[in-house]
Amino acid sequence: MKRSSAVVRRGVVRRVVLAAASVALVASCTAQAAGTGGAGGSGSASPSGGSSASESATPEASPTDDGKAPSSSPTFPTPEPSDSASTGTPASPAVLKDGDENERVRELQARLRQLGVFDRAPTGFYGKMTAGAVTAFQKKQGLPGTGSVDETTWQRLLGASRKPTADELKPSTTNALDTPAPACLTGRVLCISKESRTLAWMIDGKVVSSMDVRFGSENTPTREGTFSVGWKAREWTSTIYHTPMPYAMFFSGGQAVHYSSDFAARGYAGASHGCVNVRDRAKLATLFDQVKVGDKVVVHW
Repeated sequence: MKRSSAVVRRGVVRRVVLAAASVALVASCTAQAAGTGGAGGSGSASPSGGSSASESATPEASPTDDGKAPSSSPTFPTPEPSDSASTGTPASPAVLKDGDENERVRELQARLRQLGVFDRAPTGFYGKMTAGAVTAFQKKQGLPGTGSVDETTWQRLLGASRKPTADELKPSTTNALDTPAPACLTGRVLCISKESRTLAWMIDGKVVSSMDVRFGSENTPTREGTFSVGWKAREWTSTIYHTPMPYAMFFSGGQAVHYSSDFAARGYAGASHGCVNVRDRAKLATLFDQVKVGDKVVVHW
Protein backbone atom coordinates (compact mmCIF):
# COMPACT_ATOMS: atom_id res chain seq x y z
CA MET A 1 0.00 0.00 0.00
CA LYS A 2 2.88 2.39 0.78
CA ARG A 3 4.40 1.80 -2.65
CA SER A 4 1.09 2.41 -4.28
CA SER A 5 0.74 5.73 -2.44
CA ALA A 6 4.16 6.85 -3.64
CA VAL A 7 3.28 6.00 -7.20
CA VAL A 8 0.09 7.95 -6.87
CA ARG A 9 1.95 10.95 -5.49
CA ARG A 10 4.48 10.86 -8.33
CA GLY A 11 1.66 10.75 -10.88
CA VAL A 12 -0.03 13.74 -9.30
CA VAL A 13 3.20 15.77 -9.32
CA ARG A 14 3.83 14.85 -12.93
CA ARG A 15 0.38 15.99 -13.96
CA VAL A 16 0.87 19.27 -12.09
CA VAL A 17 4.21 19.89 -13.89
CA LEU A 18 2.73 19.08 -17.30
CA ALA A 19 -0.23 21.39 -16.63
CA ALA A 20 2.09 24.24 -15.65
CA ALA A 21 4.15 23.71 -18.79
CA SER A 22 1.01 23.78 -20.91
CA VAL A 23 -0.10 27.07 -19.32
CA ALA A 24 3.31 28.62 -19.98
CA LEU A 25 3.25 27.45 -23.60
CA VAL A 26 -0.22 28.91 -24.17
CA ALA A 27 0.79 32.24 -22.62
CA SER A 28 3.89 32.37 -24.82
CA CYS A 29 1.92 31.85 -28.09
CA THR A 30 -0.63 34.44 -27.11
CA ALA A 31 2.02 37.11 -26.55
CA GLN A 32 3.69 36.32 -29.88
CA ALA A 33 0.41 36.59 -31.72
CA ALA A 34 -0.27 39.96 -30.16
CA GLY A 35 3.22 41.14 -30.98
CA THR A 36 3.06 40.20 -34.65
CA GLY A 37 0.02 42.39 -35.08
CA GLY A 38 2.14 45.45 -34.36
CA ALA A 39 1.01 48.70 -32.84
CA GLY A 40 -2.35 49.57 -34.28
CA GLY A 41 -2.57 46.21 -36.03
CA SER A 42 -5.95 44.59 -36.60
CA GLY A 43 -4.87 41.22 -35.19
CA SER A 44 -7.06 39.41 -37.70
CA ALA A 45 -6.05 35.97 -38.81
CA SER A 46 -4.43 35.30 -42.13
CA PRO A 47 -6.53 33.74 -44.91
CA SER A 48 -4.84 30.36 -44.16
CA GLY A 49 -6.04 30.47 -40.54
CA GLY A 50 -2.65 31.04 -38.89
CA SER A 51 0.99 31.97 -39.36
CA SER A 52 3.16 29.40 -41.05
CA ALA A 53 6.84 28.80 -40.37
CA SER A 54 7.81 30.24 -43.75
CA GLU A 55 5.92 33.51 -43.11
CA SER A 56 7.58 33.93 -39.68
CA ALA A 57 10.98 33.43 -41.30
CA THR A 58 10.37 36.17 -43.88
CA PRO A 59 12.52 39.28 -43.17
CA GLU A 60 10.56 42.34 -42.11
CA ALA A 61 10.18 45.12 -44.67
CA SER A 62 12.46 48.13 -44.27
CA PRO A 63 10.78 51.21 -42.85
CA THR A 64 10.08 54.23 -45.06
CA ASP A 65 11.82 57.61 -44.65
CA ASP A 66 9.22 58.71 -42.07
CA GLY A 67 9.86 55.59 -39.93
CA LYS A 68 6.61 53.82 -40.86
CA ALA A 69 6.40 50.45 -42.51
CA PRO A 70 5.12 50.62 -46.09
CA SER A 71 1.51 49.61 -46.64
CA SER A 72 0.62 46.61 -48.72
CA SER A 73 -0.64 48.89 -51.54
CA PRO A 74 1.84 51.77 -51.90
CA THR A 75 0.62 55.01 -53.53
CA PHE A 76 2.64 57.30 -55.79
CA PRO A 77 2.26 61.08 -56.33
CA THR A 78 0.44 62.11 -59.49
CA PRO A 79 3.01 63.55 -61.94
CA GLU A 80 2.63 67.18 -62.95
CA PRO A 81 1.47 67.55 -66.57
CA SER A 82 4.22 68.60 -68.95
CA ASP A 83 3.90 71.53 -71.36
CA SER A 84 3.71 69.16 -74.28
CA ALA A 85 0.77 67.35 -72.70
CA SER A 86 -1.25 70.47 -71.97
CA THR A 87 -2.98 70.49 -75.33
CA GLY A 88 -6.14 71.86 -73.82
CA THR A 89 -4.52 75.20 -72.94
CA PRO A 90 -6.26 78.02 -74.83
CA ALA A 91 -4.30 79.90 -77.48
CA SER A 92 -2.61 83.14 -76.47
CA PRO A 93 -4.75 86.22 -77.00
CA ALA A 94 -4.45 88.16 -80.22
CA VAL A 95 -1.87 90.94 -80.30
CA LEU A 96 -3.23 92.36 -83.57
CA LYS A 97 -6.58 91.63 -85.18
CA ASP A 98 -9.14 92.79 -87.72
CA GLY A 99 -10.15 96.42 -87.14
CA ASP A 100 -6.92 97.53 -85.43
CA GLU A 101 -5.25 100.65 -86.75
CA ASN A 102 -1.82 101.67 -85.46
CA GLU A 103 1.88 101.73 -86.29
CA ARG A 104 2.33 98.12 -85.17
CA VAL A 105 -0.08 97.09 -87.94
CA ARG A 106 1.99 99.13 -90.40
CA GLU A 107 5.13 97.25 -89.33
CA LEU A 108 3.24 93.95 -89.61
CA GLN A 109 2.23 94.78 -93.17
CA ALA A 110 5.74 95.87 -94.13
CA ARG A 111 7.24 92.63 -92.80
CA LEU A 112 4.60 90.52 -94.55
CA ARG A 113 5.35 92.41 -97.76
CA GLN A 114 9.04 91.51 -97.44
CA LEU A 115 8.00 87.85 -97.35
CA GLY A 116 5.80 88.17 -100.44
CA VAL A 117 2.44 87.48 -98.79
CA PHE A 118 1.22 91.11 -98.72
CA ASP A 119 1.29 92.83 -102.10
CA ARG A 120 0.52 96.43 -101.28
CA ALA A 121 1.88 99.41 -99.39
CA PRO A 122 1.37 99.41 -95.62
CA THR A 123 -1.59 101.45 -94.46
CA GLY A 124 -1.63 100.78 -90.72
CA PHE A 125 -5.18 99.40 -90.94
CA TYR A 126 -5.85 95.72 -90.20
CA GLY A 127 -8.55 94.57 -92.63
CA LYS A 128 -9.45 91.52 -94.69
CA MET A 129 -6.39 91.76 -96.93
CA THR A 130 -4.05 91.90 -93.95
CA ALA A 131 -5.89 89.00 -92.28
CA GLY A 132 -5.49 86.96 -95.47
CA ALA A 133 -1.76 87.71 -95.59
CA VAL A 134 -1.38 86.72 -91.92
CA THR A 135 -3.22 83.46 -92.58
CA ALA A 136 -0.91 82.68 -95.49
CA PHE A 137 2.15 83.34 -93.32
CA GLN A 138 0.79 81.21 -90.48
CA LYS A 139 0.19 78.24 -92.77
CA LYS A 140 3.73 78.49 -94.15
CA GLN A 141 4.99 78.40 -90.58
CA GLY A 142 2.84 75.41 -89.64
CA LEU A 143 0.69 77.52 -87.30
CA PRO A 144 -3.11 77.62 -87.07
CA GLY A 145 -4.41 79.94 -89.81
CA THR A 146 -6.45 82.27 -87.61
CA GLY A 147 -5.80 85.49 -89.51
CA SER A 148 -5.05 87.21 -86.19
CA VAL A 149 -1.56 87.83 -84.82
CA ASP A 150 -0.89 86.18 -81.45
CA GLU A 151 2.46 86.30 -79.66
CA THR A 152 3.71 83.13 -81.36
CA THR A 153 2.89 84.45 -84.84
CA TRP A 154 4.53 87.80 -84.08
CA GLN A 155 7.74 86.18 -82.84
CA ARG A 156 7.87 83.90 -85.92
CA LEU A 157 7.41 86.97 -88.13
CA LEU A 158 10.22 88.84 -86.38
CA GLY A 159 12.50 85.87 -86.95
CA ALA A 160 11.58 85.51 -90.63
CA SER A 161 11.86 89.19 -91.61
CA ARG A 162 14.01 92.25 -90.91
CA LYS A 163 13.20 95.63 -89.44
CA PRO A 164 11.41 97.66 -92.13
CA THR A 165 13.03 100.81 -93.44
CA ALA A 166 11.23 104.16 -93.35
CA ASP A 167 10.46 103.84 -97.07
CA GLU A 168 9.07 100.33 -96.57
CA LEU A 169 6.80 101.55 -93.77
CA LYS A 170 5.55 104.59 -95.70
CA PRO A 171 6.28 104.25 -99.41
CA SER A 172 5.14 107.11 -101.58
CA THR A 173 2.53 104.97 -103.31
CA THR A 174 1.75 101.47 -104.45
CA ASN A 175 0.81 102.62 -107.91
CA ALA A 176 3.19 104.47 -110.21
CA LEU A 177 2.26 108.11 -110.65
CA ASP A 178 0.66 109.17 -113.91
CA THR A 179 1.93 112.05 -116.03
CA PRO A 180 0.28 115.08 -114.42
CA ALA A 181 -2.36 116.99 -116.36
CA PRO A 182 -1.25 120.44 -117.56
CA ALA A 183 -3.50 122.08 -114.93
CA CYS A 184 -1.44 120.36 -112.21
CA LEU A 185 1.84 122.06 -113.12
CA THR A 186 1.19 125.42 -111.52
CA GLY A 187 0.25 126.46 -108.02
CA ARG A 188 -0.85 124.26 -105.13
CA VAL A 189 -2.72 121.28 -106.56
CA LEU A 190 -4.28 117.99 -105.54
CA CYS A 191 -3.55 116.22 -108.83
CA ILE A 192 -5.75 113.11 -109.04
CA SER A 193 -5.36 110.56 -111.84
CA LYS A 194 -8.08 108.02 -112.60
CA GLU A 195 -5.65 106.23 -114.90
CA SER A 196 -3.04 105.43 -112.27
CA ARG A 197 -5.44 105.70 -109.29
CA THR A 198 -3.12 108.08 -107.46
CA LEU A 199 -3.24 111.45 -105.78
CA ALA A 200 -0.15 113.68 -105.99
CA TRP A 201 0.13 116.76 -103.82
CA MET A 202 2.05 119.18 -106.04
CA ILE A 203 3.40 122.66 -105.51
CA ASP A 204 4.60 124.52 -108.59
CA GLY A 205 4.96 121.33 -110.60
CA LYS A 206 6.86 119.34 -107.92
CA VAL A 207 5.44 116.31 -106.17
CA VAL A 208 5.51 116.80 -102.39
CA SER A 209 3.71 113.56 -101.48
CA SER A 210 1.55 110.92 -103.13
CA MET A 211 -0.89 108.17 -102.19
CA ASP A 212 -3.23 105.57 -103.65
CA VAL A 213 -6.89 106.46 -104.18
CA ARG A 214 -10.07 104.89 -105.50
CA PHE A 215 -13.16 106.43 -107.01
CA GLY A 216 -16.92 106.09 -107.30
CA SER A 217 -18.67 103.26 -109.12
CA GLU A 218 -20.37 103.55 -112.51
CA ASN A 219 -23.61 104.48 -110.75
CA THR A 220 -21.95 107.14 -108.58
CA PRO A 221 -18.89 108.30 -110.58
CA THR A 222 -16.33 110.78 -109.37
CA ARG A 223 -16.59 113.96 -111.41
CA GLU A 224 -13.66 115.00 -113.58
CA GLY A 225 -12.38 118.51 -114.12
CA THR A 226 -10.68 121.35 -112.30
CA PHE A 227 -12.11 122.36 -108.93
CA SER A 228 -10.96 123.93 -105.69
CA VAL A 229 -11.17 122.94 -102.04
CA GLY A 230 -14.41 124.55 -100.81
CA TRP A 231 -14.18 123.49 -97.17
CA LYS A 232 -12.52 120.96 -94.88
CA ALA A 233 -13.58 118.80 -91.92
CA ARG A 234 -11.19 116.72 -89.85
CA GLU A 235 -14.11 114.61 -88.61
CA TRP A 236 -17.24 114.26 -90.75
CA THR A 237 -20.04 111.77 -91.30
CA SER A 238 -21.92 111.56 -94.58
CA THR A 239 -25.43 112.97 -94.22
CA ILE A 240 -26.62 110.72 -97.06
CA TYR A 241 -24.83 107.39 -96.44
CA HIS A 242 -24.09 107.88 -92.73
CA THR A 243 -20.51 106.67 -93.06
CA PRO A 244 -17.43 108.33 -91.50
CA MET A 245 -15.38 110.66 -93.73
CA PRO A 246 -12.26 111.60 -91.71
CA TYR A 247 -9.99 114.32 -93.09
CA ALA A 248 -12.56 115.36 -95.69
CA MET A 249 -11.63 118.04 -98.23
CA PHE A 250 -14.73 118.90 -100.30
CA PHE A 251 -14.16 120.02 -103.88
CA SER A 252 -17.41 119.42 -105.81
CA GLY A 253 -20.69 119.48 -103.94
CA GLY A 254 -20.75 116.45 -101.66
CA GLN A 255 -17.68 114.88 -103.28
CA ALA A 256 -14.49 115.07 -101.26
CA VAL A 257 -11.07 113.59 -100.77
CA HIS A 258 -11.20 111.64 -97.47
CA TYR A 259 -9.90 108.61 -95.62
CA SER A 260 -11.84 105.35 -96.09
CA SER A 261 -11.48 102.40 -93.74
CA ASP A 262 -13.33 100.28 -96.31
CA PHE A 263 -10.67 101.11 -98.91
CA ALA A 264 -7.98 100.26 -96.38
CA ALA A 265 -9.66 96.91 -95.69
CA ARG A 266 -10.89 95.81 -99.12
CA GLY A 267 -8.77 97.78 -101.54
CA TYR A 268 -10.07 98.07 -105.07
CA ALA A 269 -12.67 95.38 -104.48
CA GLY A 270 -15.01 98.20 -103.43
CA ALA A 271 -15.83 101.70 -104.59
CA SER A 272 -16.93 105.02 -103.15
CA HIS A 273 -20.20 106.92 -103.71
CA GLY A 274 -18.31 109.48 -105.77
CA CYS A 275 -15.64 110.65 -103.35
CA VAL A 276 -11.91 110.18 -103.73
CA ASN A 277 -11.00 107.57 -101.10
CA VAL A 278 -7.55 107.42 -99.51
CA ARG A 279 -6.44 104.29 -97.63
CA ASP A 280 -3.37 105.66 -95.82
CA ARG A 281 -4.80 107.57 -92.87
CA ALA A 282 -1.49 108.87 -91.51
CA LYS A 283 -0.36 110.29 -94.83
CA LEU A 284 -3.74 111.87 -95.47
CA ALA A 285 -3.70 113.44 -91.99
CA THR A 286 -0.40 115.14 -92.87
CA LEU A 287 -1.77 116.26 -96.21
CA PHE A 288 -4.94 117.60 -94.58
CA ASP A 289 -2.84 119.96 -92.45
CA GLN A 290 -1.00 121.26 -95.52
CA VAL A 291 -3.92 121.83 -97.88
CA LYS A 292 -5.75 125.14 -97.61
CA VAL A 293 -9.25 126.11 -98.61
CA GLY A 294 -9.02 127.45 -102.17
CA ASP A 295 -6.21 125.09 -103.27
CA LYS A 296 -6.78 123.54 -106.70
CA VAL A 297 -8.14 120.03 -107.27
CA VAL A 298 -7.65 118.41 -110.68
CA VAL A 299 -9.33 115.04 -111.47
CA HIS A 300 -8.25 113.64 -114.85
CA TRP A 301 -7.55 110.51 -116.87
